[in-house]
Amino acid sequence: MHKNSYHNTKYNFDELVKNYDALKEHVFINDYQTQTIDFSNPLAVKALNTALLATHYDIKFWEFPDQNLCPPIPSRADYMHHLADLLRRNKLQSTVHILDIGTGATAVYPLLGHSIYKWHFVGTDVDKNSLQIAQNIIEKNNITAAIELRLQPDYQHILKGVIKSTDRFTASVCNPPFYKSQADALEATKTKLKGLGKGGDKVVRNFSGTPTELCYAGGEKAFLHNYLYESSQYKQQCFWFTSLVSNVNHVESMRASLKKLGATQFEVLDMIQGNKVSRIVAWSFLTEDEQNDWNKK
Repeated sequence: MHKNSYHNTKYNFDELVKNYDALKEHVFINDYQTQTIDFSNPLAVKALNTALLATHYDIKFWEFPDQNLCPPIPSRADYMHHLADLLRRNKLQSTVHILDIGTGATAVYPLLGHSIYKWHFVGTDVDKNSLQIAQNIIEKNNITAAIELRLQPDYQHILKGVIKSTDRFTASVCNPPFYKSQADALEATKTKLKGLGKGGDKVVRNFSGTPTELCYAGGEKAFLHNYLYESSQYKQQCFWFTSLVSNVNHVESMRASLKKLGATQFEVLDMIQGNKVSRIVAWSFLTEDEQNDWNKK
């Protein structure tokens, strides 16, 4: 975890339950005499992450349908911390505006980014129902002044149709759909559950997720390369474009594509979370002079 993370130590379940009572029914003592939850149970996972938001980020209302993706708060907060490091290097800490691509029903990046760093966000999604749920969360937490939501009307596009001519974003963030199909998602879940010692005929994703949240025609690689191409159409309107990249093998193809598209900078930010290593890929089309002038405009 990032050095600034609240989640570098074991979960304090007593504190978490105090801030979100519904977690209590999922907490038990394991064979090692340690408090824990069943991480293969989506309801337990959702309760834990709701408690983390209430305890560490002052998000008191975070309700959404059980079928929607429940993002793991520690790893999502890590993205915000690593992005903050990147912005700090370019002296971009003041009046930060972030574009969140695929904000979903939970609006987790806007909630975390505003709570930790007071950033302002525009969140986009192709699912109108998800945006309605996210808007309710934003309103219940009294942060409508900091977070705007926009519908992406065309599933084929990522940036076109949601970026306005007057927009100017410090950075974009994105957690792309990883799978080509629901069948691929189920196979990945089976493998994950086996790792948790929960194999069997019934497959239930512990973090849930709807098809629009999990799947994209062509999978993560197709989504990312569509994103890269569309980012080149808005070179002057965003300082840093960024995305999580699940498959490390996609990084070099992204580098090659961005070179052809005229990117001036390309960075890979590794995130280490326990035994898991993930990465943020960041790129910019701005020249050195344009970067230096960014804060003067």
